[in-house]
Amino acid sequence: MEALEIATPRPTLSNRAAYRLAGGVIGLGLFASITPTPLYGTYSVLWHFSPLTLTLIYATYAFGVLATLLLAGGVSDQVGRRPVLLVALAGLMGASLLYLFADSAAWLFAARGLQGLATGAALSAASASLLDLHPRRDPAGVALANATATAGGLGLGMLVSSSLVQIGWHPRLLPYLVLLALITAAFVGAYLMPEPVRTRGRFRLTVQRPRVPAVVRRPFLLAALAVVSSWSIGALFFSLGPALAAHLFHTSNAIVVGSGVVALTASALVSQLLTGRSAPWLAASTGSIGLAAGTVLIVVAAATDSGPTYLAGSILAGIGFGAAFFGALRALLATIPAQHRAAVMAAFYVVAYGSLSVPAILAGVVVTHISLQATFEIFGSVVAAIGLVVAFEAWRQRPDSHRHSTEPKEPQLEQAS
Repeated sequence: MEALEIATPRPTLSNRAAYRLAGGVIGLGLFASITPTPLYGTYSVLWHFSPLTLTLIYATYAFGVLATLLLAGGVSDQVGRRPVLLVALAGLMGASLLYLFADSAAWLFAARGLQGLATGAALSAASASLLDLHPRRDPAGVALANATATAGGLGLGMLVSSSLVQIGWHPRLLPYLVLLALITAAFVGAYLMPEPVRTRGRFRLTVQRPRVPAVVRRPFLLAALAVVSSWSIGALFFSLGPALAAHLFHTSNAIVVGSGVVALTASALVSQLLTGRSAPWLAASTGSIGLAAGTVLIVVAAATDSGPTYLAGSILAGIGFGAAFFGALRALLATIPAQHRAAVMAAFYVVAYGSLSVPAILAGVVVTHISLQATFEIFGSVVAAIGLVVAFEAWRQRPDSHRHSTEPKEPQLEQAS
């Protein structure tokens, strides 16, 4: 008698574990993006390229993210979250291997481009997965996971990478070996996660305009303004911040050079945890004021060559960054229809990475003509002004119960608070 073959079902993670994995993928994408930062100075000396070339290498990553979001931002709504996450994590592995074998600036451009393409796919699919897998479908909880994963990934990426570089044992290899190990673990987790998208179609790769349904447009505007101000200061920090810190503290120590980025992201993470249940409009408004004030302090630090003022400004700007970004994101997530989750989050990240790339390129061009300190003074002043605009817009969009008017109420903001 023939033995019957019984198909063994693929083991899967629980929804709770898969939810944590999705947040971890967001953090890992940002962790990977900042891992090369402490090494850029070494690369520029080894391969003799200018600050403008360095800025373009940095911006290549952001353009890679934008390309994926515009071409495939909503693909995980069609084919499922798991396939997109697996392809994205495989791409991050490939980028890490390119860094390991890099022997010229051309390799850095290729690695940053591939890393950007993979990160764009990972961010849209993982952000949508958070909304799919949250046990209570709580927009505030999802926003907190997304925002803290973003800030935590950036901060840990800088801290771990700069520490490994400072140790001095194969500094051009060790950070990427650690990164490869983390990505491999995430890849295994993504393979084991349940697929939250029930109805799937065929893969179609077409250029998509970022689409925002009418019901989401008002909170999307606030989130977009908040991300423009917060990620623009991030662009300055991640591209030129280490050089400014090295100048202000008169050191080449990788940990000290990265201290401003770590201070910014760590304080952002703390402020997000502390404002987790405050009204979104209040967090966005007060956070934007804090961001503007912190940016002004950084401008003062650049003008007066003051390292302590630079760190104080980084902490204050980080507190504002975290609260403003988190508050606006919470208001947005509360309104996204299920069938548009990946597409709307892709549009959100288009704005975010546009804010991260364009200022970085402009700053890289400007810094070749004027001093580093003057560049920070100009761009910091612009970011501070945008922060004040966000504060006003967030205050204007506060719910009716806070403005004592007879206009219709906005339940989505009440729901998120």
